[in-house]
Amino acid sequence: MEYIKLSNGVKMPTLGYGVFLVSPDECERCVSDALSVGYRLIDTAQAYQNEEGVGNAWRKSGIKREDLFLVTKVWISNAGEEKAAKSIDESLRKLQTDYIDLLLIHQAYGDVFGTWRAMEKAYRAGKVRAIGVSNFQAGRFFDFAHYVELKPMVNQLQCNTLIQQTDIEPIHAEFGTKMMAWGPLGGQGVDGIVKSEALTAIGAKYGKSAAQVALRWLTQRGVVAIPKSSHKERMAQNFDIFDFTLSDDEMAQIAQLNQHDTGIINFGDPQFVKYLIQNYG
Repeated sequence: MEYIKLSNGVKMPTLGYGVFLVSPDECERCVSDALSVGYRLIDTAQAYQNEEGVGNAWRKSGIKREDLFLVTKVWISNAGEEKAAKSIDESLRKLQTDYIDLLLIHQAYGDVFGTWRAMEKAYRAGKVRAIGVSNFQAGRFFDFAHYVELKPMVNQLQCNTLIQQTDIEPIHAEFGTKMMAWGPLGGQGVDGIVKSEALTAIGAKYGKSAAQVALRWLTQRGVVAIPKSSHKERMAQNFDIFDFTLSDDEMAQIAQLNQHDTGIINFGDPQFVKYLIQNYG
């Protein structure tokens, strides 16, 4: 496993297992499989309604807590200082842990500044080792990071070989923020990565699949990737990416595949924001 160092010195694995859209009934089994394969970073969220499955799986695994990196996110319905604080304690209970390694604001709307104050307090109290945001696109991210006391250590965005998020990189660098990629093999509205002829051709040189090349490209950029699969064999394949290194020419070749720099979902679309606030705010 390879690691990145966050702005506060915390080491974070560059590859993890995500449980978005994994049903509560299946989550424990899937996370148990992922841990047995070797994953030590598990990404969940309050909105996924499967934090309990993550907690049950790691507790039964026999793995020491300090060897795990647990990530969860505060949902918009829990926005605001008081509600967020209560939700953090509830996430700790469901995850069966005394601390969360990385806590994110899930969406850029609602009382995000109140939520952040609760997260800062949880961080200083030792309930959280690192804090950050999710789905904050460039303008929103800059506005938020400019005003908060503790700067976001991570921003989780849709990022892959077709959606490379290059425009936001200088803004992240200004605040010492690392990028975490959801949908690293595609995600909502993206097809073609695992069948890419360009990635397949590069992978053939190393005996790797297009998916493995896509994940390796991210981790070599210092982007944390959290692929999801309910199949243990695919989990193992996605995990097997640290025994080869892409050349500079190959990295540049893959950079030319970019199609959508900011992702398929426009998180600044007023209709999308209206939907979030009306349904979850």
